Amino acid sequence: MPAVKPKKALGQHFLTDLSVARRIADTLADTHLPVLEIGPGMGVLTQFLLEAHPDNVTVVEIDDESVAYLNANFPALAQGHIVEGDFLKLDLSQLFDGAPFCVIGNYPYNISSQIFFRILDYKDSIPLCSGMLQREVAERLAAPPGTKTRGILSVLLQAWYDVEYLFTVSEHVFNPPPKVKSGVIRMRRNSVTDLGCDPALFKTVVKTSFGQRRKTIRNSLKGLLPPGKQLPPDSPLPAMRPEQLSVQQFIELTNMVAAL
Repeated sequence: MPAVKPKKALGQHFLTDLSVARRIADTLADTHLPVLEIGPGMGVLTQFLLEAHPDNVTVVEIDDESVAYLNANFPALAQGHIVEGDFLKLDLSQLFDGAPFCVIGNYPYNISSQIFFRILDYKDSIPLCSGMLQREVAERLAAPPGTKTRGILSVLLQAWYDVEYLFTVSEHVFNPPPKVKSGVIRMRRNSVTDLGCDPALFKTVVKTSFGQRRKTIRNSLKGLLPPGKQLPPDSPLPAMRPEQLSVQQFIELTNMVAAL
């Protein structure tokens, strides 16, 4: 079957370097859990996942041309392990009968942030996640407190996962080449089961703080507080900017807001 033509509307950039594909697959080398690959395309990463996890790999692909290619070239997947559809709309709890699983992919740049928000929704079912994204996004997910790249997803993911930036990938190993470099990350679920604050309010506080990231916390969170109320003046947190705060400090901040 002929090769699949990359589609700009789907953000497709097919990886062509097999050594890079193997390195990405190796990020799941120490797990025996089922593997879900997002956007396999023509299976350059899939082939190495199947080597390491035979009969334990399922792929999700939205492109019908890619689905036909995978069916024709990967008989191990054709036995019910190809899910044709939009990952962002799938009920992931139905995929592995409620059992935990890993997620990996050469993630489409145009929806990578949405993919990781979706993974957060299933954090108790996904103990391990890795893959390749646009380098700036990958760096943001792993960014520690005090760095300019830190953002909403940095804090929300790091509340539940240990996030590592592993290595950078050149733009020249793709067809078509993207205009930016890529980065590979790995996230392992940490031991947190309870944040120690209202998780919905935590998310709101983080999003609101970074929504006006040039302002101090005191000013950016004014709209969340009742009229006439203010954050405790004896705390150093209100004078800080959002990228300076650790996950624990955002939890502390959330409890301050809740108390008001």
